[in-house]
Amino acid sequence: MSERQIVLDTETTGLDPKDGHRIIEIGAVELVNRRLTGRRFHQYLQPDREIDEGAVQVHGITSEFLADKPRFEDIVDDFLAFVTGAELVIHNAPFDVGFINHELALLGAQYGRIENRCEILDTLALARRLHPGQKNNLDALCKRYEVDNSNRELHGALLDAEILAEVYLAMTGGQGDLGLAAEDLAPVRGMDGQLEIRRLDGERPRLRVIRADETERAAHEARLDAIEAAAGRSSLWRTLEE
Repeated sequence: MSERQIVLDTETTGLDPKDGHRIIEIGAVELVNRRLTGRRFHQYLQPDREIDEGAVQVHGITSEFLADKPRFEDIVDDFLAFVTGAELVIHNAPFDVGFINHELALLGAQYGRIENRCEILDTLALARRLHPGQKNNLDALCKRYEVDNSNRELHGALLDAEILAEVYLAMTGGQGDLGLAAEDLAPVRGMDGQLEIRRLDGERPRLRVIRADETERAAHEARLDAIEAAAGRSSLWRTLEE
């Protein structure tokens, strides 16, 4: 059975829906079995209110740009169809979940809360467990996990969701690129076109075995704990060890 996750981000008119602030952009990408599928949801929204100047400085989205965009009520069914049944992966989830629930509440009780449709995974809480006392915003995590965010001059929901997907996979032990070029994987053929067998020198020195010390083993166990906490089940590594 496949594991479906939606990595999601929003941009808003301000910081708190209790002050009447609204969502103005939703970006989301789909992971199935920890692989990006190419399916995504992206929508700019007309909020029917002014955008705080501080928010514009963060995401660069203006009221003029949003003037002809649909309202949340126009896209809510498509949005819910895309996310329902998946685990939502969100950085600082209480912020985005609070805004989504505010938008749903404005449309009526029949829509309920997003937590009733999806499980929620907060990657900020996960990062704080893995890296206590360190900066754990998205830019800091990109630097720590060597995720390229060079195109990110301003915040944007879809771009941030795509970057967060890479960061999340790196934080939880995933690997997006094995670093093998196509020529490295190609079979070796002789002059006659037949496959050649590479034979290793029997006199070559034995490989040096470097065993993990106590600190490294403790770090390994901590990483497995974090992976299991994020996945909600035992890791394959520990299953094999048993």
